[in-house]
Amino acid sequence: MRALAIPISAMVIVIAASNVLVQYPINDWVTWGAFTYPAVFLVADLTNRLIGMSQARTVALIGLPCGIGLSILLSLEADLSLFNSLRIALASGLAFILAQLFDIWIFNRLRQMTWWRAPLISSILASATDTAIFFIAAFAGSGLPWISWALGDFGVKIGMALIMLIPYRFCLGIFIERLNQK
Repeated sequence: MRALAIPISAMVIVIAASNVLVQYPINDWVTWGAFTYPAVFLVADLTNRLIGMSQARTVALIGLPCGIGLSILLSLEADLSLFNSLRIALASGLAFILAQLFDIWIFNRLRQMTWWRAPLISSILASATDTAIFFIAAFAGSGLPWISWALGDFGVKIGMALIMLIPYRFCLGIFIERLNQK
């Protein structure tokens, strides 16, 4: 369990930050949360690659309720309505867990491919799943321009999936080097 402390902590921080930041649009198509959320796939993929699919699932399953709890506390501190905070947190939880388990499963199936294919393909497919579920559950019927936010969000997530390959490769190299030294 000690080996999971860092990935679980990272997962909690990313979930909470993303849930708060999704409430703040940058423009008509994108919220700030679109830039932080793809880091959950980085955490899951590194965990999956380095210590296994089961541990990656554990990180997602423990990180989720902790991240939602922190999200609610942060949203309430920002003077947002309790209903919106709970709706966004619950929508995030549903989208998160389904997308994470999908990402972990896809990554594991593709893990034997070139180093960059598994994290890229699994992140893009899981991002599509997450975006559809989250924006429908969190904002449908709210009167907010959630469809344009969802399209912008997904576009950013694709770009971030590409960018996240850099820290993925870097972290993977560091962790593999440390494991070889032991």
